[in-house]
Amino acid sequence: MAELQIKDLAVSIEGKPILNGVNLVIPQGEVHAIMGPNGTGKSTLAYTLMGHPSYTVTGGEAFYKGINLFDLTPAERSHLGIFLAFQYPVSIPGVTVANFLRTAVNAKRKAENPEDKGIPIPEFRKVLKEKMEMLKMESSFAGRYLNDGFSGGEKKRTEVLQMAMLKPEIAILDETDSGLDIDALRIVSEGVNLLRGKDLGVMVITHYQRLLNYIKPDVVHVMMSGRIVESGGPDLALHLEEHGYEWVREKYENGVASL
Repeated sequence: MAELQIKDLAVSIEGKPILNGVNLVIPQGEVHAIMGPNGTGKSTLAYTLMGHPSYTVTGGEAFYKGINLFDLTPAERSHLGIFLAFQYPVSIPGVTVANFLRTAVNAKRKAENPEDKGIPIPEFRKVLKEKMEMLKMESSFAGRYLNDGFSGGEKKRTEVLQMAMLKPEIAILDETDSGLDIDALRIVSEGVNLLRGKDLGVMVITHYQRLLNYIKPDVVHVMMSGRIVESGGPDLALHLEEHGYEWVREKYENGVASL
């Protein structure tokens, strides 16, 4: 099984340090939750791994399949098998969900085989219909413009549909629960759980235990001051929900947190 390996990662934005030596391993087949207070670098980690140009890597490495991600463009990272579900997905008026997904699928196929002519339209429609039925999405959804006028729940379900179509091996979910009511959260989580398996590693970034009630993590990590300072099993998230982060902060400041 391949694994995403992050070692001593340091990142800054406009000269301001945000990540200060992140060490993390996400294997295929496991779900790892990243928790922590606002401003600790959780989303910075996600965007850096996918190659957002606003984030400058000042130290460390991130490898997948033996390849340094920072030597690749965002598209190449995606073709390698890494996927990012955005906290705030962008609207693209004029581009339907179906056309967007077919273009993305064809780009991935082309990267794997330069001679590939693209997925035949009948085959694409069949696969899209299967995935939308699996995620309990109306067929009319495919004809809507991408995220244009979508509710928060619809945007996040579209992100999960992208995952289903592109079949990544490492998925990074950046605060997928943000802006969702309980019903939308349950539906989106069910979609993620349907895609879980031995071939998919998942990094779930969240502030709250409520998402982890639905997407059960194998490992929970706490990030503070741009570093992973505590790791444990699912019970760690429950403890954070009950006691907050202050106890972790005190351990970290006293030099006894697990680094």
